[in-house]
Amino acid sequence: MSVQFLFDFGSPNAFLVHRVIPAIAQRTGGKFDYVPILLGGLFKLTGNQSPATAFAGIKNKPEYNQLEMRRFISRHGIADFVFNPYFPINTLQLMRGAVAAQELGLAQRYGDAIFDAMWTKGLDMGQPEIVAAELAGAGLPVEQLLSLSQTPEVKQRLLDNTQAAFASGAFGSPSFLVGDELYFGKDRLGEVEEEIVRVSAQG
Repeated sequence: MSVQFLFDFGSPNAFLVHRVIPAIAQRTGGKFDYVPILLGGLFKLTGNQSPATAFAGIKNKPEYNQLEMRRFISRHGIADFVFNPYFPINTLQLMRGAVAAQELGLAQRYGDAIFDAMWTKGLDMGQPEIVAAELAGAGLPVEQLLSLSQTPEVKQRLLDNTQAAFASGAFGSPSFLVGDELYFGKDRLGEVEEEIVRVSAQG
């Protein structure tokens, strides 16, 4: 069965989930379909804010979020995670690139390259020249990707993905749709896995 993974490269938790997904897919036989969305656009649709903004003035909440992240990283052995010093980064062009990469059958290679550049190398991926260098280093067709990412069709598909995420009940990333069931956050991965197993058993 297929699970939709609604993601934006600008979310560190989406990166952490990206690293854990292969093990879940292997255990369950489930297929994760990566759906690029624009997190800033979803925030506008829902009135949501990033945790860094929403919880900035709340004592102990940001500290607990960091503790939870460290626990997750340790539990799953994600040794190379680095919090990006340029966070937050405008990911509009990166997400359009993700849609373009899907069109070209390069989604996994593109996603791995951008996620790693953001969250293991800590690069300023809001800079076009850095993005181009990372894509070239991954052996990807830079000019083709950049050109396709600027077409009206790709731009519209990203908008449509974001609107569909909103219609499904999503308000942030990482979010998952197992059938019509929505799950939000890296701490719901266990429930996602359970739902995959349950639905697969019924089929």
